Amino acid sequence: MRGAEFAELKAFAAVVERKSFARAAEHLGLSPSALSQTIRQLEGRIGARLLNRTTRSVAPSASGELLYMRIAPLFREMAAAVAQASEAAGQNTGTLRINTLGIAARTIIAPRLSRFHQAYPDVVLDIVVDDALADIVAGRFDAGIRVGGRLEKDMVAVRLTPDLDMVAVASPDYLAGRGIPKTPADLHGHACINWRLQMDGRHYRWEFEKKGQRLEAAVDGPVVTNHADIGIAAALGGLGIAYHFERDSVGDLLAQGRLVQVLADWSISRPGLFLYYPNRQHRPALLGAFIDCLLDKDLGERPRRRNARVA
Repeated sequence: MRGAEFAELKAFAAVVERKSFARAAEHLGLSPSALSQTIRQLEGRIGARLLNRTTRSVAPSASGELLYMRIAPLFREMAAAVAQASEAAGQNTGTLRINTLGIAARTIIAPRLSRFHQAYPDVVLDIVVDDALADIVAGRFDAGIRVGGRLEKDMVAVRLTPDLDMVAVASPDYLAGRGIPKTPADLHGHACINWRLQMDGRHYRWEFEKKGQRLEAAVDGPVVTNHADIGIAAALGGLGIAYHFERDSVGDLLAQGRLVQVLADWSISRPGLFLYYPNRQHRPALLGAFIDCLLDKDLGERPRRRNARVA
């Protein structure tokens, strides 16, 4: 295969995975117009339209889907081979792509970015915050971070946190005006901040349990969001009751008295946060180092920067 043909296929895979010409062009270091020309050349050489494009979206055609399904595993294997060769040569370089929930990005990754960079200054962390259960293989991520219990069975999972407590909270002013719910059924008389599940657009049905009795509640209210910061801000603003992980800054707001917990005897715990990656025989050493960093393990001696001056 000629170099130009390889570049065309690589460009095509990048567009499919990122669902955007702009994002793919940025990833490849090309201009959008150059990327479009590359895709047109590939389509002309194959003799079929590979991508269906509108002003708002891009998706593979039937022919494009067949092509992508064949070449994607090859690109992943090549990337793994290059990573393994770099590790064998003792090079702590490259890009580590992580797909993570917002709560993990805020509470686990962000506080440790500096520590990881100091230990691995030539590694680029490409962190995508996505509260949907993304396909990390199709997206060519090295790993993902999600709440346990929502992971595919063919993944290797590493626990990062203990179980997570969920808490229903509202502002003191809201509760003073609307009253305090005593049971989940009382939520139907309250404004609630809804959480949208990105996987299919449905609203999350709030889950509760007390003395072995488990139930779900479909709630309504003035705000629907898929971002924790918006839900918490809405609760702080007195718009209604929100249901969130206590670990995600809610605990601090409760301690400050800015939020008040309700239905405490009904609240549940969810499995903790797990980092997961494909169940392959070879795990990249850089991913292992990143996991050690998130678990606050010793990262070893800091390597020298390449081309650094030695006194």
